[in-house]
Parts: sequence; C-alpha cells; structure tokens
Amino acid sequence: MTEITLSNGVKMPSVLLGTYRTRGPAAVELSVKSALESGYLGIDTAAVYRNHKDIAGTLAKTLPGLNLSRRDIFLTSKLSPQDHGTEKCKDGILKCLDELETDYLDLFLIHWPGVQKLQLDDPQNKLLRAESWRVLEDFYKSGKLRSIGVSNYTVQHLEHLMEHCTVVPHVNQVELHPHYPQDDLVKFCSTHSIHLQAYSSLGQNGVSGKLLSSKSVLEIASNIDKTPAQVLLKWGVLRGFSVLPKSTNPEHIKLNLNLDFHISDLDMTTLNNLHCTEFEKYAWDPANII
Repeated sequence: MTEITLSNGVKMPSVLLGTYRTRGPAAVELSVKSALESGYLGIDTAAVYRNHKDIAGTLAKTLPGLNLSRRDIFLTSKLSPQDHGTEKCKDGILKCLDELETDYLDLFLIHWPGVQKLQLDDPQNKLLRAESWRVLEDFYKSGKLRSIGVSNYTVQHLEHLMEHCTVVPHVNQVELHPHYPQDDLVKFCSTHSIHLQAYSSLGQNGVSGKLLSSKSVLEIASNIDKTPAQVLLKWGVLRGFSVLPKSTNPEHIKLNLNLDFHISDLDMTTLNNLHCTEFEKYAWDPANII
C-alpha cells in the first residue's frame, strides 16, 4: 500500500476504510474485519457516525489474529459540530479517545466549520471554531493527536484559521471527485502543504449514481478491465489525494484497495475535465458558513 507523508512527517495510508453510515455491531464488524483482512491499515470515523465503540470492539477482536496491533493502524476521528468551543472540544476529544479505547489518535479533524444550531452567518461560528482549533493544537503538542486537520473547510475558512493558528492543518478532508474537483482549493492546499483527503470519491447512490454510471468513467474502466470504482479511486490517488472508500461488501472492499494499475495521461485528462460537462456536487455545502 502506498503512503502519504504529511507536512509533520507522519505517514498515512493513501487508502483508508470509510465508515460513514456504517452503523451497528454486525455491519461495522463485517466492514472493518473485511478491510483489515484485505490489507487496509487505516480507518476513518467521526463522532457523528456513532460507531466508535463497535470499531474499537472489532479492532480488539481482529488485530491479534492478523498479527497487528493498534500501532499498525492509522485511526482518524472528527469533532462533532455540536462540540465547538474550548471546553466542549476538550470533552469531545476525550470522549472519542474513550469510545475508541485508545490513548491517541493518528489524525483528528474538525468535522465542519459551522456550529450546530447556529445560523450560517452568526459570527460565533468563527470564534468557536477558532477556540476548537486551539484545543486541537494543545492535544497535538501533548502527543494525544499525532496530526490534526479540518474537514469541509473552504479557502475562506482556511485563510481565517491561518490568521491565528500556530499549527497549520495537516489535512483538509473534503468532497473531491471528477464531477467536483475543487481546483482552487487544491491549489491553495498545495501551496500551504495541507494534504487533501477526498470523500465521496464515488459520488452517491452507488452504481446507479451519476458518477459511477458516467459514460466516460465506464469506458475507461472497460478499456483497462477495472471497475468504475477502482478508476475513480485511482484518479484521486494519482492526483495526490488519499481516499476513503466505504462498503460493507467484502469483495468491493478488497477491490477498492487494489489500485496497482495504470491510467493513461489521456484518460486522466478526460477525468480531470469531466466536470466541464458533468459538474455535480453530492454532499453538504459549507460555502455559506461565515
């Protein structure tokens, strides 16, 4: 498996198992166990996913049989939007650590630039997320968080953060795929050595969704004898992003990690320009949060 080296030297797998909407002991165990057995060494979760305890339980049961330990797994979680602000953020991080049964996290992100229940234009959004970032910095400097970052931050949000931070975010996890490549954000993050982590790499609604059923994607996949999902994930990896495919299907989980193949420059150009004719955003939009 290829690795990404973050700006602070921490190494992270380029493909991690996503667990958004993977909930309940049976589903979590099937997904996480299948991923570990297939060779995944990274798991992405969040407080709002409500699956921390089931992930911890699965890791405890599965790792020893694979001759792995907690130190072999890159574990990411995220702050709930209801936990912005100094004290709430501290408590939120400690709760994540407790639920995941670990004394450190490899990456911790502010999940959303807005505060739950506040209006989008409420100035408190800026103040409270700045407080949250200072807490993340403290936990990072103490070693409880090996790397820290944000999720769903626009260029505007990053610029505001960087006006007062002492640690530049190591990661920004955002929606990124050929239908929504966010070129301006990619350029900004590259300039400031902020690694971009892509979610919704396959769009939405599975094989019936617009991205996985795109004619261009299907043609490229057919020509190189790979699945459309593999092509879209490989696009992200070739662009320098890490990706977070999620599934509870063991075969799909295995295929999503099998990205040891080539996409030609011509096909990459086709994918890079797909948004010109098939622009589509699938997830929530943080652009209007002050």
